[in-house]
Amino acid sequence: MKKTLLLAILILLFTLSACGGEKGYTDISITELQTMLENKDFLFVNTHIPFAGDIPDTDLTIPYNQINSYLGQLPADKDAKIVLYCRSGSMSTDAAQQLVALGYTNVYELDGGFNAWKAAGLAMDN
Repeated sequence: MKKTLLLAILILLFTLSACGGEKGYTDISITELQTMLENKDFLFVNTHIPFAGDIPDTDLTIPYNQINSYLGQLPADKDAKIVLYCRSGSMSTDAAQQLVALGYTNVYELDGGFNAWKAAGLAMDN
């Protein structure tokens, strides 16, 4: 009985850990981004097209559907931290998936994009 319970727990833990890493990137909230920006150690990329403004401290604007054309502007180190955003989250999600497919391992995507940023009463750069 103990072996069966232990095996069931191990299978459950394995299944849960596999589900968490399935996307290959991490969704972050506005609050998490604000904390990260306090000690910025990442490349911050706006992927929205057409351009509609930046969250302060943005480093680059790269169209979500042209990631491959901008590889020279991205870190050569595939473990470098990259945070992506767009207006609502759909374009940056696509860009995050592309970066993961290219081998980047430390990719973050802002949930809700700059719409959520503005809804929280935070300023944008135009």
